Amino acid sequence: MSLADAVRLPIRLARKLVPRLSPEAGETRSQRVFRRLRMGIVIVACLVTLQAVLMVMGAWRNDRQIERHMGVAAAEVLSAGPRRSTIEFVTPDRVTYRPELGVLYPSELEAGMNIYVEYDTNNPDLVRVQDRNASLAIIPAGSFAVVGWLIAVAALMGVAYLERRLAQTHVPAIKVE
Repeated sequence: MSLADAVRLPIRLARKLVPRLSPEAGETRSQRVFRRLRMGIVIVACLVTLQAVLMVMGAWRNDRQIERHMGVAAAEVLSAGPRRSTIEFVTPDRVTYRPELGVLYPSELEAGMNIYVEYDTNNPDLVRVQDRNASLAIIPAGSFAVVGWLIAVAALMGVAYLERRLAQTHVPAIKVE
């Protein structure tokens, strides 16, 4: 394989995988269906990426809210899981809270642990483990987006393969005069 072929290969691959937005002249019904299918796959991958970005932005927004009106308290972990942990803490004015949605950034917690939490004094249901912040959401969100795009590329390759196979099996008849 020459250097020129190595440069052209990604371009040819991208032309096969990336959908055109407008139809070509003389586009058949099956070509239109495949084009729309490819557009749908790319749209879903973009929505997955948007969801990952919004997840990080939401974590950052929660952190800013807590930092604006921060209170610190000792808490007990009632139940622990990788995505949700339930805690109970008492504020300085002796009010006990059990946030309905649990605590933010709950990784590495175990039931029965005593931890310190930071909470929003205006909304004590918004609580995070002390010294943890939105940067912990970047890796899960990024991997979510990357996996979404890997699945999308595989689906686009599958659609391109199916389209090519369909085109090979439906060769138009040659008129003989």
